[in-house]
Amino acid sequence: MFLALLELKAARGRFLLMGSVVVLVAALVGIVSGFTTGLGDDTVSALRRLPVTHIAFAEGTKSDQFARSLIDRRTVAGWTKEKDVEATPLGVAITRGTTDREVEVDLAAFGVEPGAFTDPGAEKGHRLDAGAPNGIVVSRRLVNDGIRIGDTLTIDRLGIRLKVTGITGHSSYGHVPVAYVTTDAWRRIRFTTPGARTTSTDLPGQYTAMALKAPAGLGGQTLAEADRRHNTATVPLQDALAAAPGYDGERLTMTSIQTFLFLIAPLVVGAFFAVWTVQRTPELALLRAMGASRRRLLGHTLAQAAVVVAAGTVVGAALAAAVGLLVGEQVPFSLPAATLTTTMAAVALVGLAGSALTLRRVTTVDPMTMLGAAR
Repeated sequence: MFLALLELKAARGRFLLMGSVVVLVAALVGIVSGFTTGLGDDTVSALRRLPVTHIAFAEGTKSDQFARSLIDRRTVAGWTKEKDVEATPLGVAITRGTTDREVEVDLAAFGVEPGAFTDPGAEKGHRLDAGAPNGIVVSRRLVNDGIRIGDTLTIDRLGIRLKVTGITGHSSYGHVPVAYVTTDAWRRIRFTTPGARTTSTDLPGQYTAMALKAPAGLGGQTLAEADRRHNTATVPLQDALAAAPGYDGERLTMTSIQTFLFLIAPLVVGAFFAVWTVQRTPELALLRAMGASRRRLLGHTLAQAAVVVAAGTVVGAALAAAVGLLVGEQVPFSLPAATLTTTMAAVALVGLAGSALTLRRVTTVDPMTMLGAAR
């Protein structure tokens, strides 16, 4: 180890150059990971926040279920009578509105039954109330856009006026901040025709899906039987995330970039240490001639690789975290400590795996090189 550190000091220029490459790769992997997590949260955080285990869509909707699925009141009544699960209707629709203070916002309206387990409550102000069907509880992202409690939000083109009664946590759907309304208000948003004068009784008694809360021990066969009775298709919440707009495509793109970076890292590190090993073949041969074992030479090489890769990864992690602090909430970036630690550990492992490509040449160096065998 002492000799390995001496070589690091003697050839510090080369190792600093290699360390800089590791820093950039680690930082880039961390930044991509932050954007992957941030984009995912910005797309489905409202769905993840729902205290549900499954979502029941209308039978026959195979893709974009939150946009295409519609279930009627008969289905809602049937699911609510199921003994093994808790069920409540859920509505999802993206719209746009303007407040009485001329603040224009895009929002995803989530229709929930007041008091149901899908009702998010309110961290500030008042929660949804069945007695005030025109109330709306907004997420903090809408507060950042300028909406305040007491504002009247008018849905564009429809003329539906909603009173902001409360504020809940950060929630978004399809990169749009979420606001929670009663199911009656949601049906007006979803089914009202611009320019038409309609009441709630004139609108279809339909919703996007059923939100289900099933006990841990409930088997899939029970849900499948309920699906057959109610003409629905039930999927676990994690699988339902794919129905959010753009979720799968974004994750595939960002994951592909991460994969290529993980492939690049060991090749770059391996190429450097391969060249470094060739250049120091005489020194390795001298150590072998002086009685150094192959195991010691392996430890010597791995120690150098570990120092360079570990130091570069730590600096890269700090750089990625700094980028996260710099961008703040201006872009969808999220890099929790656990995610950062896991990502950097993977970078370090693949970097060390790349250095392992040079181990064969280290163990096969011929001590006779120093005694003139190469002449």
